[in-house]
Amino acid sequence: MSWFFDLFRSNSPPPRSRTPPPPPTSTFSKTSASRMEEGALGKQRERVADYAMVRESYTTSYKAYKIQKGGPRTYYPFVFNDIMGLEKDTSKGVRVEDIKLAMRGHMKDGYKFNPISTLSEDNQHYKRDPSLNDRVHVLVCVIPGSIAGLENDSVKKLREVRLAARDMGIPEIAILTKIDETCPEVGKDIMNVYKSKYLKKKIEEVSGTLGFPPSSIFPVKNYHSEIDTNDDVDTLILSALRRMIKSGEDFVNDL
Repeated sequence: MSWFFDLFRSNSPPPRSRTPPPPPTSTFSKTSASRMEEGALGKQRERVADYAMVRESYTTSYKAYKIQKGGPRTYYPFVFNDIMGLEKDTSKGVRVEDIKLAMRGHMKDGYKFNPISTLSEDNQHYKRDPSLNDRVHVLVCVIPGSIAGLENDSVKKLREVRLAARDMGIPEIAILTKIDETCPEVGKDIMNVYKSKYLKKKIEEVSGTLGFPPSSIFPVKNYHSEIDTNDDVDTLILSALRRMIKSGEDFVNDL
């Protein structure tokens, strides 16, 4: 089981907002970058494939994703950085120290993660003097709602990442994915997300175990086999995106 993180950065000059999240590798659409793009543009992209059945983190390199705004080379003023997921096995998944380096802005785009060693200062992908634009502005933890329980080793690593984010003053949010598969009631009608006692209990479980306030945990449905987008699904996605952007702006403005 792995935990995936997306790192979020505002991208409006002079400061740029980055968002990093560590999520568990489990059964859910691969990246938040793709989900947010679907909601913001109203159409799905195939740039990032859907690895819904992958049991280990598919991401192997640190990569930034921008969302095209309209014309060519025109993008929304924020960036998502995808990170390899945290794994229970110490020989797999991203190292906690690498996530900390990414949050501080020391990791360059394209760095290939190594589960057994951390990014070193002599590596070509190490940035010695990161600017505010290079730093992460929001930490996003992506948690599959279908997880029956949270494993102690993974929780310990996640807490270490969250403590580091707290010490850096980086705001955090959690995204609970695959809610339609977790709750049959929501599977029948996505708008039941606001009525589901099961999802309320799951959010309380995540809050109690990981420490996220319930108001910072956003349930979303993943696009998987759909051809067209759905306004109700996009509403949940955009709600999380709005919080990311607001939190990133607050982080930058408070510096």
